[in-house]
Amino acid sequence: MKNFTYGIEIETVGQTRELVARAIQTVVGGTVSGFGSGTWTVCDSQGRRWQAMPDGSLSQFAHAEIVSPILRYEDMEKLQAVVRAVRAAGAKVDQSCGIHVHVGANHFDARGLVNLAKLVHQQEDLIVEALGIQARRLAQYTRKLPSSFIDKIEREKPRTKEDLNRLWYGYQNPTPARYDQSRYHGLNFNSLFYRGTLEFRWFESSLHAGEVKAYIQFCLALCAKALKAKAAAGRKRQMSAASGRYDFRVLLLRLGMIGDEFKTARLHLLSRLKGSAAWKHGTPVAAHAASA
Repeated sequence: MKNFTYGIEIETVGQTRELVARAIQTVVGGTVSGFGSGTWTVCDSQGRRWQAMPDGSLSQFAHAEIVSPILRYEDMEKLQAVVRAVRAAGAKVDQSCGIHVHVGANHFDARGLVNLAKLVHQQEDLIVEALGIQARRLAQYTRKLPSSFIDKIEREKPRTKEDLNRLWYGYQNPTPARYDQSRYHGLNFNSLFYRGTLEFRWFESSLHAGEVKAYIQFCLALCAKALKAKAAAGRKRQMSAASGRYDFRVLLLRLGMIGDEFKTARLHLLSRLKGSAAWKHGTPVAAHAASA
């Protein structure tokens, strides 16, 4: 998972794009440029561009969508420092804000992409529960993968990215538009065909550096699992809210998010779920007491 490149978009409100950009500059160095209410850009000390952009979907006039440059795993601490600096500068998040994580797809062939689609479809009900996605966002901006797409994959067994392109759009689309309506899914394959990244749109926005890191690690781990697997099952897994914490912990362990390095990620990703992380049906003592 540490070999993937990634980028992130973090939507914020409550502070101007200029001041958000200047907060980013305190961490990454370089120069700031921009004008008025347009996009403000930080060209960091490595020549990479961080942007604070306008976004009409956000609730306040003072807002900024932070768009990172292409990053590597070793940039994680710097990204977390950027998040903390932006929060210290007065930026906030509300229910209009989201986070989108992009993972570079240059390592993927059709097999790996099919595995990813099946893995997400299989676990998406559990993922949605774990991430606490608002019903409004789930219905409009972060829709689940259509079962019809997975059915087409199972039936036609795409062997190339071109095959997968046809199944995603319903026709061969060699020049996809950036704002194609198919992008509004938790796993957005339009981004793959438009810019060469896999976009994960599930996340409610956060300016908690630990949560941001957890979201990125989760996306990288999903991609790594899909790339390594020989095959994946496409059947949707039925989720039980009562055992959600246990089931999601098992998923994280299967994705390789084991040990101290991912302890904080597990903490954040399990925090909204019910039940015991260690026992699927509750602790043996509690289960015994309930049956007595």
